[in-house]
Amino acid sequence: MVEEGTVIEDFSLQDGEGQDVSLSDFSGKKVVVYFYPKDNTPGCTKEACSFRDNYDAILDKGAVVLGISADSVQSHGKFKAKFDLPFYLLSDPDKKVLKRFGAWGEKKMYGKTYEGILRSTFILDEDRRVIKVFPKVSPSDHGSEILTYL
Repeated sequence: MVEEGTVIEDFSLQDGEGQDVSLSDFSGKKVVVYFYPKDNTPGCTKEACSFRDNYDAILDKGAVVLGISADSVQSHGKFKAKFDLPFYLLSDPDKKVLKRFGAWGEKKMYGKTYEGILRSTFILDEDRRVIKVFPKVSPSDHGSEILTYL
């Protein structure tokens, strides 16, 4: 997992409408990059709705939110519309950005080990430097946790 102080190289991924979105599009703003396992699952829905409910206040702090998972562009579009999510959901099917941040790795469930998305969040400053890492996240109140940090 990338550490605080790391400068993140620019990347581009498609959003739920098939538009390319680059990290550099948000130059001069703080960027909250959160990685989540899967659209429309209970924990991921709670987390997304927590960001949605705090989004205006996050914007007021000069930050934007990018949610990233390996789900398809189409899945993101439906998830965003279903829950009226005002921020970008980006598709990383090749897991390049997930791996760059260290948000792809070994997980355990019911005694089995497998590879998957590690629910985690990174706050980047205006120069794309990581200023805060949340390696483990409680989905229900994560949006307010981020707002408190900002």
